[in-house]
Amino acid sequence: MNFSSDTAAPAHPAVLEAMMRANAGPAPSYGADKVTARVRGQLARVFETEDFDFWITPSGTAANALALSCFCPPIASVICHKEAHIQMDERGAVEFFTGGGRLHLLPGAGGKIDHAVYTEYLNEYDPSFVHGTPPAVVSLTNLTECGTAYTPAEVARFSGRGGLTVHMDGARFGNALVHTGASPAEMSWKAGVDVLTLGLTKTGALNCDIVILFGAAKAKGKELRARAKRAGHMPAKMRFLAAQAEAMLEGGLWLGLAAHANAMAQKLAAVFREDGIELAFDVQGNEVFALLDPYDIDKLQEDGAAFYAEWPGGSSRFVCSWATTEAEIESVREMLRRPMRK
Repeated sequence: MNFSSDTAAPAHPAVLEAMMRANAGPAPSYGADKVTARVRGQLARVFETEDFDFWITPSGTAANALALSCFCPPIASVICHKEAHIQMDERGAVEFFTGGGRLHLLPGAGGKIDHAVYTEYLNEYDPSFVHGTPPAVVSLTNLTECGTAYTPAEVARFSGRGGLTVHMDGARFGNALVHTGASPAEMSWKAGVDVLTLGLTKTGALNCDIVILFGAAKAKGKELRARAKRAGHMPAKMRFLAAQAEAMLEGGLWLGLAAHANAMAQKLAAVFREDGIELAFDVQGNEVFALLDPYDIDKLQEDGAAFYAEWPGGSSRFVCSWATTEAEIESVREMLRRPMRK
């Protein structure tokens, strides 16, 4: 069984079926097709607004880096959590795509930026000091890298300060929505988010993440496309990415799949607690961070369970997906309660 990442899960059958439908005959290139046009209508309904622009990319790293490059010039910085995905797991893509913009790292419990520290930094920063690197963007990850969820109220506290653009890395946006009960609009533009990276790959798509520019930020739409083209992220057959988005958004499938993944994570967390194993963070999405001892790690790995055994902070990370079954959760219980074979 594989708890290493939700990207290890297969694509949902509805996604593959939608791609097959899109494969019928020729279609205009580079996003000028009918499927991509339909996705715009879906996004308008999901986010309760027509005031946006969007671009579909095949990866979250491309989506984050392209989005941030439109708002952070080479001489500025992006404020983010010190454990944010754009810092820890994207190989300097933001710095590369911005042409030199740096990341300014802030601390905070549970993967969330400490708002008091954020406020103190903005209050103390002197924009006239030519030797410093001025902040241009604040980037929030939801779910965070610790599996915790920002609420809309928490997100709103970061908006409207110092003219900073608010970016949300929503690789697990659906999981955060399910946990908080917020609507997509409440968690994004209504809370002051200017640009959202809507992740569908981890939720059940094959390779589909969407950059959404809300309100005044949509003026960057032309630049976003130009940067995507220059960076090699303008797929000629965009309809196949759009087909994935269409399938995931149709009937709220993406939220249903996220809800299942969250529910499986809660069941897995219960298994750990029943065995006296503490958790490093509250389970607020589809990730469980268990404080396993080496003996339990060896037992699970001996039986073929895949997970990150050494996560920062001393925990082991288990990620559930739309495809995680209750039988797999039960198997973890059985593995933990049996003696080592060696």
